[in-house]
Amino acid sequence: MIPLDEYKANLGAFEAQLNDCRTALGPESIQEEIQALEDQMAAPDFWSDVDNANKLTQRSRQLQNNLARYNKLKSRFEDLGALIEMAEEEQDDSLLEEIKTESASVGEAIATLRMEQMLKGSYDAVNAVLSLHAGAGGTEAQDWTEMLYRMYTRYCERRGWTVRELDMLDGDEAGVKSVTFEVVGENAYGYLKAEKGVHRLVRISPFDSSGRRHTSFSSLDVTPIFDEDAGDIKIDNDDLRIDTYRSSGAGGQHVNKTSSAIRITHLPTNIVVQCQNERSQLQNKETAMRMLRGKLLELQEREREEQMSQIKGEMKKIEWGSQIRSYVFQPYTLAKDHRTGAENGNIQAVMDGELEPFIHAYLVQS
Repeated sequence: MIPLDEYKANLGAFEAQLNDCRTALGPESIQEEIQALEDQMAAPDFWSDVDNANKLTQRSRQLQNNLARYNKLKSRFEDLGALIEMAEEEQDDSLLEEIKTESASVGEAIATLRMEQMLKGSYDAVNAVLSLHAGAGGTEAQDWTEMLYRMYTRYCERRGWTVRELDMLDGDEAGVKSVTFEVVGENAYGYLKAEKGVHRLVRISPFDSSGRRHTSFSSLDVTPIFDEDAGDIKIDNDDLRIDTYRSSGAGGQHVNKTSSAIRITHLPTNIVVQCQNERSQLQNKETAMRMLRGKLLELQEREREEQMSQIKGEMKKIEWGSQIRSYVFQPYTLAKDHRTGAENGNIQAVMDGELEPFIHAYLVQS
């Protein structure tokens, strides 16, 4: 007898999980919504309102993609079952490697689909702006902030998202004091909101000639980013102070020789946003206004106290005792989330963007 019990057990678990996905996804209701959207898109005056037409088209495309992914995954599950049945009937151990590989792949795909179905927030589907700020720890904290920037960039690459740097302030000796970047991708805010908070590093500092162990902190803020007409946010130009300054980041001669960088202060709330990495002052202003709009809507949700933990949560002081996750490099290696208990001893994998277990645990708990 060839050893198939493990894969048959996996198949049973996969079937239960896929049924959960079907219940949550509701393929029939999705098909009905797609049909309703197609009816609207077929109207002669559909493109008279281009912005609305683009939104409906995007929504239709997203629903069709979700339905196609579910149907493809269901088909792969059925094919895996047929493969296991064939191997059992024919006692063909040459199929074991294929069964092993496909079983792992199907399991990962189902887990991803289930995680996406946890994203039920009003703004989970939108893009996000992330801001990292070095906290206690001086040069060591600034180096840690740059390491986190790399980690999140790698995570976004794994998901096929686009990262665009908006503003960066270099560290005094190494690393960065702060960096703000936009993440564009499906459900970007829904996933990345799980990472908002203070991140703590424990390691032997490469900046300490005595080889002592140091503890450093960096905070991450995550804000949804919207189109101009998102929500009911109205911004009065009289409430804004707009400052221009010379960009200092990457971008070549143009970005360094003109005062194209923009800093916008919303006077009633004292919210400050800035952008310097676009090609022109106008582009920087447009991006900064989108960032401001997201922060104001976020603030509005907090004041309504309807989705406080989901939208913003509590930004704590960037120091000992307020961290959401610790990353220990010495004397052992461990990344541990203090909210959920999720942990990974392979610290290098985590720093290379393997954040899915932490984010999944947070979404499940939320």
